[in-house]
Amino acid sequence: MQGLEGQVLAHVDMDAFYAAVERLDQPQLAGAPIIVGGGKRGVVAAASYEARRFGVRSAMPMFEARSRCPQGVFLTPRMDRYRQVSRRVMEVLAGFSPLLEPVSVDEAYLDLTGTERLWGPPAQAGMAIKRAMQQATGLTCSVGIAPVRFLAKIASDRDKPDGLTVVGDLEIFLATVSLKEVPGVGAKARQRLGEMGLTRLVELRKLGPERLERVMGVFGHRLWDLAWGRDESGVTPGREVKSVSNEITLEADTGDRQVLAAHLLGLSQKVARRLRGQEFCGRTVTLKLKHRDHRLVTRSITLAQATDAAGEIFAAARELMEAYGAPGPFRLIGVGVSHLSAPGQGQTELFGAEKTGRNQALGRAEDAIVARFGEKAITRAAQIPASQASLDQGPSKGHNKVKPE
Repeated sequence: MQGLEGQVLAHVDMDAFYAAVERLDQPQLAGAPIIVGGGKRGVVAAASYEARRFGVRSAMPMFEARSRCPQGVFLTPRMDRYRQVSRRVMEVLAGFSPLLEPVSVDEAYLDLTGTERLWGPPAQAGMAIKRAMQQATGLTCSVGIAPVRFLAKIASDRDKPDGLTVVGDLEIFLATVSLKEVPGVGAKARQRLGEMGLTRLVELRKLGPERLERVMGVFGHRLWDLAWGRDESGVTPGREVKSVSNEITLEADTGDRQVLAAHLLGLSQKVARRLRGQEFCGRTVTLKLKHRDHRLVTRSITLAQATDAAGEIFAAARELMEAYGAPGPFRLIGVGVSHLSAPGQGQTELFGAEKTGRNQALGRAEDAIVARFGEKAITRAAQIPASQASLDQGPSKGHNKVKPE
């Protein structure tokens, strides 16, 4: 493999991850078109390859997915289960290189430079990763290996599902890369460049760096480097998590503060469990509201002490909601926590140790119950209005986010 100072970088992407986990847990769904998403107004979170044959794609509105594939098996996302499997996926990959950079629950970059004596040349290493993943998780993955990061990602998408693509000759592979495959080149940019007769990455070399920057702005400089196969970003292990958040698109727009508060409590519980699961506390609580006209507003408050307690997160979020005077109605509500730190860091309240201890004990008990019986095992009284509303209106769409640096 020719490359940048002999680098060997791999991008590993699990195949239709959410749908694959559902099939793993329910073998009777083998061969079925599985569509994971939520509610009539939600979007598709994942679609099995059987569903993709009907034109169903991630981020497609659920109503369109149902129209395209009425015979599909429609399932509500189970984020806790996906994260559980994701941890096993990352453990497998960490066995191949300590330089591991997860970028989502189902994909990661690996720096395999210097591991040839362990795993052999790139193609052999790629096959070893695929075999280990299948044996450890029962799932397939697609692997791209290249001397630069962005080409590794493009390569992993070339032979899906269960594929392996190795970039042997950098220049030959670059000549095959379309602008649609290049991260960051959106539809408007492709249209603008297409009007100039440019559809492939290497064709950008014709413009020269100055003209490309005039056409594409500051991103033009990066595109110039990519067109020549230059990408110094490499693999950065242990990327810092900046925030944890959860949001929900409501089945029906509402300005009912009681219903919104019930959703806030459920979201706060989920965020708190994820904070504890990742051993974080946070000081800044952010409320997110989207109006009926899609106008998005956020409000934040910084607490005196970092917390991972659902009650404290909920109290702060509800205070922010009550302070926001607009009556709505709203179509989306979300809660996030940022300014994260490890539990116990920073100053603590002089007389708050007993309260903190109770909160921690309660949190651990809730986590144990949810881990064993699922999220629906615990429902606080304040959530009943929202729960009843969801029974009347059908399931709603939930989003789970972990924002890396």
